[in-house]
Amino acid sequence: MNNAAFAFEYPKNEPVKNYSPGSKERKELQAELDSLSTIQLDIPLIIGGKEVRTGDTSSIVMPHDHGHILGKYHKASAKEVNEAVEAALKAHKEWESVSWVERLSVSLKIAELISTKYRARLNAASMLGQSKNAYQAEIDSACETIDFLRFNAHYISDIYNEQPHSDPGIINRIEYRPLEGFIFSITPFNFTSIASNLNMSPVVMGNTALWKPASTSVLSNYVLMEIFKEAGLPDGVINFIPGAGSVVGNAAFEHRSFAGLHFTGSNSTFNHLWQQTGKNLHKYKSYPKIVGETGGKDFILVHPSAQVDEIATALVRGSFEYQGQKCSASSRAYIPESLWPKVKERVGDMLSQVKMGDVRDFGNFINAVIEESAWDRIMGYIENAKKSNEAEVIFGGKGDKSKGYFIEPTVILASNPHYVTMEEEIFGPVLTIFVYKDNDYWETVKLVDETSPYGLTGSIFAHDRHVLDQTSRALKYSAGNLYYNDKPTGAVVGQQPFGGSRQSGTNDKAGSYLNLLRWVSPRTIKETLRPPTDFKYPFMKIDHCSDVSETKVNKE
Repeated sequence: MNNAAFAFEYPKNEPVKNYSPGSKERKELQAELDSLSTIQLDIPLIIGGKEVRTGDTSSIVMPHDHGHILGKYHKASAKEVNEAVEAALKAHKEWESVSWVERLSVSLKIAELISTKYRARLNAASMLGQSKNAYQAEIDSACETIDFLRFNAHYISDIYNEQPHSDPGIINRIEYRPLEGFIFSITPFNFTSIASNLNMSPVVMGNTALWKPASTSVLSNYVLMEIFKEAGLPDGVINFIPGAGSVVGNAAFEHRSFAGLHFTGSNSTFNHLWQQTGKNLHKYKSYPKIVGETGGKDFILVHPSAQVDEIATALVRGSFEYQGQKCSASSRAYIPESLWPKVKERVGDMLSQVKMGDVRDFGNFINAVIEESAWDRIMGYIENAKKSNEAEVIFGGKGDKSKGYFIEPTVILASNPHYVTMEEEIFGPVLTIFVYKDNDYWETVKLVDETSPYGLTGSIFAHDRHVLDQTSRALKYSAGNLYYNDKPTGAVVGQQPFGGSRQSGTNDKAGSYLNLLRWVSPRTIKETLRPPTDFKYPFMKIDHCSDVSETKVNKE
C-alpha cells in the first residue's frame, strides 16, 4: 500500500551520444553489431511470461544485406492470440491494483536499463533489423524510448494529483481506472521508441496489452520485451505475439473484452481496423478507445524572405534521414521562383556528398528501405516521374535491390502542383518540389492546405514575422506539429508532443499527458459528510402568514 503523497519530478531529456571515432559508445555499439550479425536468434512468442514456439516461422533479414539472416521468429495463430487475451485479462486483475508509484518504478527501471546496460544492444538491433544508421538508432531506440518512459512518469503524477473541488461537508475525488479489458497495440517498423510507447503508455495507467509488432522490427522489439521482463514487469501484462496482421487482428477484435487500440501505421490499415471495431461494437463490454497515428504528406513551404542554406539543409535532412521512412518526413516542398536556382544548387551539392550503404559503415548517411515491397512501390513512383510530362527527376532516381533495398535520395521537380508525388504518401527517399511565382505566395498557402488529406507535420520558412504568423493561421489544420524555420521531423518528448489530425490520426499527442488520459476511465466519487434525513427541501416549508392571507383573498 502506498501511504505517501508522491510525485515524479520533471525529467531532463536523455542526452544523445555522438559515436565519434574512438569513443566508448562507438566501440560498444560495434561490438554488439558484430555479435548480433554472427548469431541467428530463435524468437518465440511471449504469453503470460512464457516462451511459446509455434513452428510457423519467418526469417529476419538485414534490409541492407537481405541475404544475411539474423534469425527467425515464430508467428501466432488464433489459438495463441486467444491465450494471450486470457493471460492479459488474468494479469489485469492484479496489475490494476498495484500502486501507480510501483508501476512507474518498473517503467523507470526499464529506462535505466536502456540508458546503460542495453543501450548498445537495442541500438544495434534497430540498426541491423530496420536499417538505421547509428545516429538514427540513437535518437530513436535509445533517447526517445527513455524519454517516453521518464516523462510519462511525471505526467502521471500530475494526472493522479488532479482532483475536483470539494464544498464544505462534501469530499469529491476522481479515480483513474484502467480500461475494462485488454489493449491491443499494433506497432510500426520505423521507430523502436513508438513500439515501446504504444505498449507502455497504457500499461503504466494500469492496463494490460497484446502486442503485435511489425514483422520487419521483431528483432529490436524482442530485445525490448526482454528488457521489460528484466525490469520486473509482471507476466502477462504485455504479451508479445508477432504474426500475420489479419490472423492476430481478427482474433483480437472478436473478443468481447477488447477495450482499446493503440496504433501506428498506414492510413488504410487504420481505417480498416476502425471499421472492424465498428462492426463488432455489439459484442464488446465497453466502447473501445481508438488511438492512432497514421501517415502524412508533410510539407516545407518557403517564403521569399527565407535563407537558402537553411532551406536546403531542411530539405535534405527532413526528406532523406532514415530514407524518408518517417511519418513526419518532408515529401513535398513549395519554393519561390526567386530562390529556386540557389536552393537547387545547394541541395545538389549536399546530395553529391551523401553516401549510401550498410549501417555498419558509419560514414553512410543513407541506408536501405525496409523491404522489397517498399522498394518496388517507391521505385514505381520514380519510374513514372521519369516518363511524365508534368515532372522530371533532377537528383537521384536510381535503385538497386540486388544485395540490399537501396534507393538514391531522389528529388522530383513537378510543373503541376497536383502531380501524384505531390499528393500521395510514398514513405521513401523521394521529395517533390513545386516552384511558384513569388507574387503567388498566398495562393500557394491555400494550395498547401488543400492538396493533401493528411495533417501531420509541416514547416514554414520565412524571416518575416508577419508572414509566419499569418501563414500559421491559414494552415491551422494542415499540421498537428508545425515548425518555423526548421525541418518537420525530430519531435522531442516533453518539447513537441507528436500527432496530427485529418487523415493522419486521432491527434492524441504521444509524449504528453493527453495520450495517457486516453487509457483511463475516470470514476467520480462523492462522499457527503452530513447526509440529509428528510426528503423535503427548504422551499417546501409553509409560510403561515403568507398562506393565510392568500387563503382569505381566495375566499373573497
